[in-house]
Amino acid sequence: MQQVIRVLNSENIKAISTDFHASLTSIGDSIQGKTGVSLFTALKREKLIGGPYPGVSLFEAANRIMSDLVILGGVAGLLKGGLFPFTSYTVEFGNENRNGFDIRATSGSQTLVGEAFNVAPSFFQIKKGSALKKLRRDGSDATYRILMFNDDAASHCYAPKPEAGLYHVLVGVESGNVQVRPPFH
Repeated sequence: MQQVIRVLNSENIKAISTDFHASLTSIGDSIQGKTGVSLFTALKREKLIGGPYPGVSLFEAANRIMSDLVILGGVAGLLKGGLFPFTSYTVEFGNENRNGFDIRATSGSQTLVGEAFNVAPSFFQIKKGSALKKLRRDGSDATYRILMFNDDAASHCYAPKPEAGLYHVLVGVESGNVQVRPPFH
């Protein structure tokens, strides 16, 4: 990914999000007019030239991009709402694995760790279960743990089982709406 800034704050989040969205405008040109098997072959095998993930297939890029959109939108919402006591969040884009978690933040003695993903409703419970297992196992010392995901993965009345220090952050990838459940106090 060409994106090199991984510390997101209120001063840079808008520009980073705008640049990221702009990099998506040419993606899809390679499949125009293709149908049937040739379409599926292009989606799974042809390497992208542009966008944030050149050199990977459209299918792989789509998975990474959709998760990145959850992270960008979710962190923007957290910064705007001031829900947690952090002025910046360090994130991992795409399939990076440098810091152990997709999202980290520190302020004094308070820490936050988080996992983020974008998933179809049919796979939500499986993905949620795996991310929660990681947060519970590896993030138990953090003050706050967040599970950040696309809001259309869960039903509109989704209410997670309360757990101390654990928050579910639902991100509207297209709308920009961010909800924290249970509500942060």
